[in-house]
Amino acid sequence: MAPLPAPRAIGLDVGATKIAAGIVDNDGNIAERLPAVHCPAGNQEAMLKTAFGLIETLRSRQCDIAAIGMGVAGLVDWPEGRVRTAPNSAFRDTPIRRLLQDATGLPTVVDNDANAACWAEYRLGHSASYMAFITVGTGVGGGLILGDQLFRGRTGIGTEIGHMIVDPHGTEVCGCGTVGCLEPLASGPALARYGSTAASDRPRGSLATLAGGPSQVTGETVTTAALAGDLDARVQLARLGHWLGIGIATLVNLFDVELVVLGGGVASVGDPLLDPVRASFEQFVTARAHRELPTIEPARCGPEAGWIGAALLALDTHRTRTTDAHQTAGTRPHQGGQT
Repeated sequence: MAPLPAPRAIGLDVGATKIAAGIVDNDGNIAERLPAVHCPAGNQEAMLKTAFGLIETLRSRQCDIAAIGMGVAGLVDWPEGRVRTAPNSAFRDTPIRRLLQDATGLPTVVDNDANAACWAEYRLGHSASYMAFITVGTGVGGGLILGDQLFRGRTGIGTEIGHMIVDPHGTEVCGCGTVGCLEPLASGPALARYGSTAASDRPRGSLATLAGGPSQVTGETVTTAALAGDLDARVQLARLGHWLGIGIATLVNLFDVELVVLGGGVASVGDPLLDPVRASFEQFVTARAHRELPTIEPARCGPEAGWIGAALLALDTHRTRTTDAHQTAGTRPHQGGQT
């Protein structure tokens, strides 16, 4: 008898204005992927309708879907899958897991998008049992693997890395309304702000020229100029790296992880950012001379980590629940991981 096909899950990564989706198996092999679909920001109904449409399209292409996973930016209760609030989308107290499960009839998990990406990096890219994952893009997010488990806190809304306080006497107000958060100091918009100021000081420099004017400088402009060797751009990346290194030092002081993984669009610049991050981290970490420092490495799963990780979470959770059911029934359980 031919072996049964490996179970597959649909994963979705819900951003502020677009949703990416695809299908993977338990080993992370991609069976299908769809181009990211844009949807109106601030319209919960439109975002849910887009997500349902992507799920139906993928199910029409693959008939052996075992579960659905979604990663969404915001505070997400686990395992309930209710989004309490999301800073860049319309979700407010939205029971997304129940809505998806009722609409599809499939086991569903919904988690924070950075947790999902963290799980992808852990399962497919790295094997550290104690790992911090930080994503640097429009915001700063992340996740923690502690003892091979994804740590979420008491209700699921822990590890809001971008909102750890690193500069309480500063002037930058975070999108959450607090002064001192890491996010407005170490995100893509922060890099754009730093670059715009530098370009204003040198309006004929390469940063201003590349952008078409100081007010047009973006984080991508700065990273492009830095990779081309522009000194001003590298100084701005070092400024961002200084704050990011402080945040990483705090995480290491608290959780004693063995590996720190940096992902997201800004982190993809590589050594021009990683070098100042490592230097800042080593400056601020406690007892540097008396401990084995974790390595700080770039992410390996790329921009698809969010939806891939969400699908893997769905498969792992589904397998664990199936195992528990078999054990309760007195049957021999299948082997599986834990989430």
